Order: sequence, then C-alpha cells, then structure tokens
Amino acid sequence: MIIHSKLPNVGTTIFTLMSQLAAQHNAINLGQGFPDYAMSGELVELVVAAMRNGNNQYPHTNGLPLLRQRLAEKVNKLYNTQVNGETDITITVGGTYAMYNALTTILQPGDEVVVFEPAFDSYLPNIEVNGGIPVLITLPYPTFSIPWDEVRAKITPKTRAIIINSPQNPSGAVLQPEDITQLESLLEEHENIVLVSDEVYEHLIFDGKPHLSILRYPALAARSFVCFSFGKTYHCTGWKMGYCIAPAAMMAEFRRVHQFNAFCCPAPVQVALAEYLLNENAYLELSSFMQQKRDYFRQMMLQTPFKPIPSYGSYFECYSYADISNQPDKEFAMRLVKEKGVAVIPMSSFYKSGLDNKLLRFCFAKKEETLAAAAKRLASGT
Repeated sequence: MIIHSKLPNVGTTIFTLMSQLAAQHNAINLGQGFPDYAMSGELVELVVAAMRNGNNQYPHTNGLPLLRQRLAEKVNKLYNTQVNGETDITITVGGTYAMYNALTTILQPGDEVVVFEPAFDSYLPNIEVNGGIPVLITLPYPTFSIPWDEVRAKITPKTRAIIINSPQNPSGAVLQPEDITQLESLLEEHENIVLVSDEVYEHLIFDGKPHLSILRYPALAARSFVCFSFGKTYHCTGWKMGYCIAPAAMMAEFRRVHQFNAFCCPAPVQVALAEYLLNENAYLELSSFMQQKRDYFRQMMLQTPFKPIPSYGSYFECYSYADISNQPDKEFAMRLVKEKGVAVIPMSSFYKSGLDNKLLRFCFAKKEETLAAAAKRLASGT
C-alpha cells in the first residue's frame, strides 16, 4: 500500500529529538516548553471533584456553556470588548488545535498565508496539509520586529490569512501599538484577509507591557480567529486545553470543522476550569510570577558567555553563542546536551530555510534550582 504523504518534508520534530537526547544523556531539559513545578492543587482537586460528581460523559461539542460564559466575562473585562460565550467561543484541544482548526476552516488549495519567521513549528504544516501556501517573512534579528513594508509587498489576490503571534514563540517579542496601526491599515485595504492570532501566552508578558490582544481592536476582532491556551495559563500543558474566539458567523464555520474533528474536550476539566476562572489572581499574577523566573535565569546566565536577546513574553528567552563558537546551531545544541548536560532548541529550527543566527532558545518556566543547575553546567569550562 502506497500512501502519498501530505507532509513529505516533515519528520520528527526538534522538540522530540532534543527531549530524547536529554533523557539519554541525563540532561536538564530547557528545550521543550513545559513547567517542571507543580500546578495549582486547588485546580487539581476541582477536576477530581468534577469526576466524582459524575461529569464524565460527552459535554457540549462547543464546550461547557458555563465555561464559555465565564471566558466571555473574563475577555470583556480584560480587553473591554463584548464577546458572546454562546456564539463566539469554542473550547478546543489546546491552542495548537485551535490554530489548526481555524486554518482548516478558511483555507482552500492555493490560498496564501503570511507567516512571520522564526515561527512556531506547527504553522507551516497546518497550512500545507490544507493545500495552502506559506508566504514567509523574516523578522529582523535581533529586534524581531515586523517589517510592514515587506508585508505589504507580499500581499497578493491569493492572500487568505495572516498569522500573528504575540507574545511570540520563540523570540519573546510582543506587538507594539504601531504594529496594530499598521495591521488595521493593511486589512482595511484587503477585505478578504483573515487574521489568525496565536495568543497562548497572553498572561506571560513582562516589564509592565500590556498584552495587545487582537480582541481589543474592533476592526481586527471582526475578522479574526483568536486562539488561547489553558495549559500555558495554569501550568498544565499536558491537559491540551484551549479555546478560540471569533465573530459568530466565522465561529459557525469553525464549529462545522470542529464537530467532525475533536467533537468535544474532556468534561471534568471544563467543569473545573469554569469554577477556577473565578480566581482572577491565578492569571492576573502570572506575568509577575514568570518574569521573576526570566530575571532569575538571566542573572544565573551572567556566569556564562551566552548573551541574552531580551524576551518580553512567553516561556522563552533566546541566547547568542556567537562569542563561543561558530558551529551551526543544531550541532552546538547537541554538543551542549552531550558535553554540558543541558538541552535547548536551536533557533534555525523555527525557519524553513534553516537560517542560523547562532541563537538558542531556552525555556525558563522551571524551578529556580533547575535554572541554577543548568546555568552552572553551562558556565563550567565553556
């Protein structure tokens, strides 16, 4: 039996590879983006209680109504925008699924999608498996700011979507007010373009910067699928729980695809999340919590020759090793695993071309002792 691959150029991801190497060499894993500290015990107990109370059968395909209602209340309060939980929100199997389902909803073969690189690794396969064509725009190093003149130059009649990610994985860059102005102006000129906004790190933004959610801006929100993650917000990435927000007409099409894809998400987790959302401090204090980790790791890394490229959000900060070695970043990352016992992600993995700026992505969503131990290993004889 011959199966013609829809993704012939896709193999094992760098995240899986580096995690395997980390396990093989007993390395500290600062590669894959997951916390190594405990999540909320209160939230865990709410899930247990939900299961014991019989919430173990199929919930509504669009998500538990109470959960969607409370998410609408949260969004309305945070971003001063009116979202209807009944028609505008769908609970999804994580943020990555929300992005995939949004792209599957809108793309026809030959449609073009603007993608900014470095880009999270699922974007290009999501586009290609749907017959779309990624139009790649490189964010200039080291600012990773959006070159809007180039964006305008690459818009064609085939452009169907633009993917926005802020705070950005892997660079930690965030949207600025001028980016919003440029985006509003651009989309006013091109009425058929849809925004797909990846905002899974909405509560992980640092240095007093506001999160410029697309939902804040009526003209943008009116043509956007905006994707979020409970896993990133509540330190439970393995739950794979998220949600998507879009205007009712767009969400109706999203749900046509969703009902034949995942159909629904785990019922007891949704019951627990609906209750836990009443604890506003659990997400309002998250930026401060994670910034302390970023700052602590940055301080620990001063003992090493690695140079930080400032992160303003997400789980990640990039570091340059240009003063240490001229090795390609993938080779250097593997050397760190084997010789130093620290696993990281080479930044070239986030570019289709493999662009190598001698950068590595470090995850600082770890216990302080984990971060200190990793920095100590990197400092020894580097």
